[in-house]
Parts: sequence; C-alpha cells; structure tokens
Amino acid sequence: MSSVWTYGQDSGYMSRQSLVGFTVEAADGGIGHVDRQQDQPGMQHLVVDTGVWKFGRSVLIPAGAVIAIDTQAQTVKVAPSREEIKAAPRFTIDSETADRDYLSAVGDYYLSLGR
Repeated sequence: MSSVWTYGQDSGYMSRQSLVGFTVEAADGGIGHVDRQQDQPGMQHLVVDTGVWKFGRSVLIPAGAVIAIDTQAQTVKVAPSREEIKAAPRFTIDSETADRDYLSAVGDYYLSLGR
C-alpha cells in the first residue's frame, strides 16, 4: 500500500467507478459488501457493511488495501485478513470520514500491516 488513500495501479479501479453493492473479500474470506465509497483524490475509501459477521458493523477500508476489482463478478478483494480488518479503528458514524484524527488513525493502522 504505497498510498493508503489511493487505489493501486494494478487494482483494476477505474476513475469514478461505483463499487457500491460489490462483495468484499478479505485474504481469508468474505466480509460483506460496499455500502458507500469516497472517491475524493487522496481520501479514497470504502465503507463496508459487515452484516455477515457476528459483530455486524460497518468498517472503513482505505483504497490502498484494495488489491483487485472484478467488475464481472462484482467483487473487491482486499489484502488484510478478516481479523486485521476487525482490529482496525472502529467506524461508527459517517462524520468520521471527514475527521482528520480518525482518518490518520485508520491510515496508520493499515500502513502498519505492511502490505
């Protein structure tokens, strides 16, 4: 993840592409679906509804964690595992997507995973 808030060149992302509704797959299995996305340059991220998990909450995943997008299958693959995503700073309300401190904590966490 060279830039945590930007899709990688090899991810398959095309500018302004809507990923809402796509299934999200972690390194070790499915985690939910894209509920919302932010496509502002330098702040790109996905808000993923994890309703399939027991703790059923939304998580914010920076675009840099996305390793592949399959538009045919409507799937987004991310590098972190389910446990790594679960351990990320908790996303609770949409206003956090504009909170610099929260975004900094999320970015630092995903960068610390070393992918």
